[in-house]
Amino acid sequence: MDESCRYSYEENNKPAKFLAADVAALTGEMLAEMYPKSAIKLLAGCAPCQPFSSYSLGKTEKRDARWRLLSEFGRLVSELQPEIVTMENVPKAERHLVFRRFVKELRALDYSVDYAIIDCTEYGIPQSRKRLVLLASRLGSISLRPIDPKRDRPRTVKTVIGKLEKLIAGGISNRDPLHRASSVSDVNMRRLKASIPGGTWRDWERSLVANCHRTESGETFPGVYGRMTWNAPAPTITTQFFGFGNGRFGHPEQDRALSLREGAILQTFPETYRFVKPGDQVHFKSIGKMIGNAVPVRLGQVIGESIVAHVQSAKRKTSVKRIKTRR
Repeated sequence: MDESCRYSYEENNKPAKFLAADVAALTGEMLAEMYPKSAIKLLAGCAPCQPFSSYSLGKTEKRDARWRLLSEFGRLVSELQPEIVTMENVPKAERHLVFRRFVKELRALDYSVDYAIIDCTEYGIPQSRKRLVLLASRLGSISLRPIDPKRDRPRTVKTVIGKLEKLIAGGISNRDPLHRASSVSDVNMRRLKASIPGGTWRDWERSLVANCHRTESGETFPGVYGRMTWNAPAPTITTQFFGFGNGRFGHPEQDRALSLREGAILQTFPETYRFVKPGDQVHFKSIGKMIGNAVPVRLGQVIGESIVAHVQSAKRKTSVKRIKTRR
């Protein structure tokens, strides 16, 4: 539904086409026309994670229309009946009735279903991010591929962004327009200078502590206004990662928050990934939303590798069965 995603989707995934449409308005028949004839059909979906996350702060299914989007995805699966289905979301989605109904519907349609909570760091993603990954197939049992010590070796903040050009707050790289950092207010600059990697606002002198954190309820939010640590994964990259006060998004050494490019790299986008047309204005909010809402690219790759291996295995089994039948 977000037109600002069109350019980056089509530019980086040629010849894919961006379809700006409400999932609730799509039908299985419409989707069927998009697959090549005789293809093994894969339908991948990702309902917005906000209703299922800790940040929903008690919203219920009736109060947030986004809850129904997983049910709409289930409807499309039922109408299209692709051979393979995958979806991912936040871990807490597993606890909700709408997810349990989705799994029950898949099994009723003769899908073999497997889902698990994945720690992204175990697959070489330099970010502390846990995700619920579901795979379902009508070709047989399916699961995410095992962790490979060589391909999935751990990566840290320093591993992936340690060599990028230095920036000041509000600065922009001459070589990469996406390597730009947001401006910082005077008080936040003082807070940045008082922050240590891995520390919290509790390390500051009291005059720097925000009023909201001086209350008893504010004491429970130590993870904001913090610097990242070089030799550890980054925190979960959110849509607001470019703001120092929105989480532990302070650069480990430089007095600024993450640049847009650094956030994208920590989400494992290729360093050359384009989010805006050359020469177009760069908007922190819209690009931050694209980056923070994305499935880490590396996790998408792992899911893809798992599906390819599954399909190849199913084809080999079918070939063996045909040979035995002929004999």
